[in-house]
Amino acid sequence: MPLLQIENLNVRIPLGTGVLHPVRDVSFSVGQGETLCIVGESGCGKSLTSLAITNLLPKAAQRSAKQLTFDGVDLMALRQAAMSDILGNDMAVIFQEPMTSLNPVYTIGNQMEEAFLRHRKVPRARATERAVYLLEKVGITAAGQRLRQYPHQLSGGLRQRVMIAMALMCGPKLIIADEPTTALDVTIQAEILHLLAGLKREFGMSMIFVTHDLGVVARIADRVAVMYAGQVVETGDAEDIFVRPSHPYTRGLLGCIPIPGRTKPGAHLGSIPGIVPNLIGAMRGCSFRDRCGHAMAECEVTDVALAAVGPEHQVRCLLPRDGSMETLAVEEIA
Repeated sequence: MPLLQIENLNVRIPLGTGVLHPVRDVSFSVGQGETLCIVGESGCGKSLTSLAITNLLPKAAQRSAKQLTFDGVDLMALRQAAMSDILGNDMAVIFQEPMTSLNPVYTIGNQMEEAFLRHRKVPRARATERAVYLLEKVGITAAGQRLRQYPHQLSGGLRQRVMIAMALMCGPKLIIADEPTTALDVTIQAEILHLLAGLKREFGMSMIFVTHDLGVVARIADRVAVMYAGQVVETGDAEDIFVRPSHPYTRGLLGCIPIPGRTKPGAHLGSIPGIVPNLIGAMRGCSFRDRCGHAMAECEVTDVALAAVGPEHQVRCLLPRDGSMETLAVEEIA
């Protein structure tokens, strides 16, 4: 049984001009020890999906789901107090920007020890020992001294390592990492990705990694869910997504990546024409149809469901069902 199972997850946000639907009919699962990458351009609903899982949505937001279970527990049926027993303990979150996620008026030690003391009911000395161990585990030297420092006294890379160590304090079964390397330079980003992969193997955790960087996805993903306009438009094994992309949007994303040895210096990079549709109010048909060079009349009126195109590969598109997508090349969409 999957560790996390999501079926028909929706998020609605009432606005003065109508109802915003940033997450629509999202379904996926995460297995034991598996890394699922949720990928898509900014505003596609990646972060709100992760916030919906943890019930950390803005107050005005409303979530619904046919199924949202974690380790056999129905998360939709839990009150906030019961959800708090899971967050930080069995499920932990690494947020995108550690400078705004860490409290500036508390020391690193206080913030790391808080969750451990809340969930484990142990002496503070034991929590301090655990914090030092994990700071060393994530590559921070002089860990005992770091516990007495404040977030502003650390570099961006060190703050992100602290966030990772904090997420590991209670040995969670699932970590949700919301673009944890976006604000870091390339060298530090590579170190953090290597660190996360090693810790995942060592502690036997599952991970949801939210990103817009397909290079990151290629390095760490077991499975991939591609999101567009609040929906999962393609999901499957990482190899299937990169070698046999079946949705025009996925092919468009891959076509935007420069290929070493093939993309000439100074050449124009691929792009996807058009803009993301307005998600306020009722929607019908394929959300990508206005940006797709292969749109048909049916795309405007048909609400397309995810359909299997392989053993573990699903696509939300009319084209794969008659096999025509098999003749398309990435360059045709870019």
